[in-house]
Parts: sequence; C-alpha cells; structure tokens
Amino acid sequence: MDHGTLSTVSPLSQEQTPERLHALDAVRGFALMLGIVFHSTMSFLPSYGHGWLVTDKDPSTTLSVVFFSLHMFRMATFFFIAGFFAHLLFHRRGQRAFIRDRLRRIGLPLVVGWPFLFASIVGCAIWGAWVMHGALPSEPEPDPNAPPLAFPLTHLWFLYVLLWLYAITLVTRAIVVRFDAAGSGRARLDRVVSAIVRSPFGVLILAAPTWASLMALSVWRPWLGIPTPDMSLLPNIAAMTAFGSAFGLGWLMHRQVKLLNVLESRWPLNLAIALAATVTCLAHVGLIVNTDVATRDLPTLAYAASYSLAVWCWTFAFVGLALRFLAGFSAVRRYIADASYWLYLIHMPIVLVLQILVSQLAWPWWIKFPMILAIAFPIMFVSYHYLVRSTFIGAVLNGRRYPRKSKVANGASASVRMEGTA
Repeated sequence: MDHGTLSTVSPLSQEQTPERLHALDAVRGFALMLGIVFHSTMSFLPSYGHGWLVTDKDPSTTLSVVFFSLHMFRMATFFFIAGFFAHLLFHRRGQRAFIRDRLRRIGLPLVVGWPFLFASIVGCAIWGAWVMHGALPSEPEPDPNAPPLAFPLTHLWFLYVLLWLYAITLVTRAIVVRFDAAGSGRARLDRVVSAIVRSPFGVLILAAPTWASLMALSVWRPWLGIPTPDMSLLPNIAAMTAFGSAFGLGWLMHRQVKLLNVLESRWPLNLAIALAATVTCLAHVGLIVNTDVATRDLPTLAYAASYSLAVWCWTFAFVGLALRFLAGFSAVRRYIADASYWLYLIHMPIVLVLQILVSQLAWPWWIKFPMILAIAFPIMFVSYHYLVRSTFIGAVLNGRRYPRKSKVANGASASVRMEGTA
C-alpha cells in the first residue's frame, strides 16, 4: 500500500463521501455519452467528407463548432476520472486484483469487441459508398505517411490507451515505492499537486505539457486539436501527454480528495476561461473544418497555448459542475452511468447506419441530426437493458450482474460500484 500522505484514508471517509463518487461517476458516464454525440456530428461537418465515412447533403457550421468544442475536453475529462477511480480501485483491492479487474473489464472488451465492430464499420463504409456514389469503394492506395505500427483501433482506442496508462502507472509507482519507502517523496509530491490545483494559475502549469507536445508533432493539424490515437499501436506523443497527464492528475488527486472542493468552487471561473479560450481558437482557425498543417510561427504557438488551456479548463469546469449540481444519488444517472460503457462500445455502427439512411434526404441538418440521436439512444439503451445489464456481459463491463426485476439499489450500495471503466 502507498504510505504517502492521505493514502490510507478510507475510500468512503468523510473526505471522500459517496456523494462525491456519484458526481464523478456521472461525469464519466456523460463524457462517454458526449462521445456518441461527437461522432454523430461528423457526417455533417463542412469540407470534411474525406475524413468520415458518410457525407450528408446538408452540412452544418453549428455542428462543426460542437465537434470542435467536444473534441477539446471529452476524452481528457474521461481520463481524469479514470485516473481518480483507478487509484481508488488499486488501494481498495490491491495490485493483483486491480490487474485482473482491468484485464477483464478493459482488455477483454477490446480484444473480443474489436473484430465485430471493425467488420461492421467496414460494412457501413461499403454501403455508404454505394448510397452516396452508386459504386463500391476502390481499394485505397498505400499511405506513405502511415504511422508506425499502423492498426485501425477505431473508437476503441481509449481502451488501448487506458491499458498503456495502467501499465505505466504501475511501473512508475513500483519504482517510487522502491526508492521512497518512508513516503517523504510522495508527501512532497502531494504538496506540489495541492499547490498547483489550489493556485489560480495552476491550470497554466497543467496545460504546458500538452502545449509542448502539440508543438513537438512533426505534422499537426490545429483545427483537429489533439490527434486521436486510433490508427496505430504506438500512440502519438500529444495524445499520450494530454491524456496521460489528465489520468495522472486524477490518480494523484484521489490521494487528496479535498482538492475536489477547489474544482467545485471554481467551476464558473474555469467555464468562463474555457469559453474564452475556445472562442479565441475558433477565431484563429475558423468555424469550418480544415486539415491544414501547422506552421511554426507565433500565431500557432498562441493557438496551441489557448487550446491546451481550454482542454484543462473545460475538464475542471465539467467536473466542478457535476460536484456542485450532481452530488446526490440519482437512480436515473446511476443507470446512465452503468449503461454508458456499453453504449459507447456499440454506438459506432448504429450511428453510421442512421447517418447513411438520412444522408441523401433533402431535409435540414437540424432535423436529421436530432433524429439520429433520438433513434440511436433508445436502441442502445434497450440493448443494454435486455442484453447486458443482467447477463454475463454486464458482469464483465459493470463488474456485476443486476437482477432483471430488482429495484434500483440505494445510494449507499450503489456507491461501492463506482470503479466503472476507470
């Protein structure tokens, strides 16, 4: 066990109440749900037809802004919560049980789910090409700029990156414990983390590594922000830096749960900065998607700084809002949090099918986009309720099977299941 300061605090002590866990579990669930909304916008993005499998006849600048904004923070927020719950789970169950749990609930869905999802996405790509062009897609030319260890992880890349982060964290922790047996080094680290989180300028320190990693990319497309690590078994440096630092801060903040009070109290300030930084970024790159490669000049440096700041301020604002307004137990939010993992795993082919079906209709985007969501979410929730929640799949994804006809668990019993996909 970690003997640094506050590391021996009980997970359900006064400092770490079930209400806090309800709020953070809601954040994790909603971050995954926003990913479904995010992917649903992509067929409507102007000038981005070559970047997605479906191109709608009625593109939308509004959805372009939604795409841009969601891409800034949804996964950084998810990894922050993942790190927080990973530390909770590690100290609740121990290292061996932690590893077994993560391999079962993260590794197994990745290995088992990827072939089915990839095949369905390829099928949608073929069908979509026929619907839009009246012909089957031709075999793509070899990409001379393909990343090393190229592999189409699809939207399951987040599971793959989580496994990387778990491994890195466990190795790092073993080294720290080996050379810091007395815990004095960890105590100093706790003080540094506390100072950064409490300082009104601490977010600038947290944003600096992301800024540096973006500028270190040999090819960076500023409009697309942090490059999604979905096409290689070797994650890119910017994604690993941004998401790894979010995961690491979450892990370390679980050692000092009172620091969540800072995020809760500062959510209006963080939200205001996030909005201002987002507007600044859009003023630089425009409202419509473009894939121009960055030049190394002062405006690009300023843009990367604004973007990195927005990533962290959005994350802290999202978490702070949940702590402020979603702290209590809610059976509905608990159900959504449980379902969100399954929904995110299966959503891609469902969203693609619906995008293809409406893509050629002469209807405005503000009818077609809500229609996609209004059809996709009920289908996915029904599949979760009847095919997952009370079955062995639910035992893998949620860590337990819920009795099919039982009443929703009360707040206290539900709080102990909040490791989620962290």
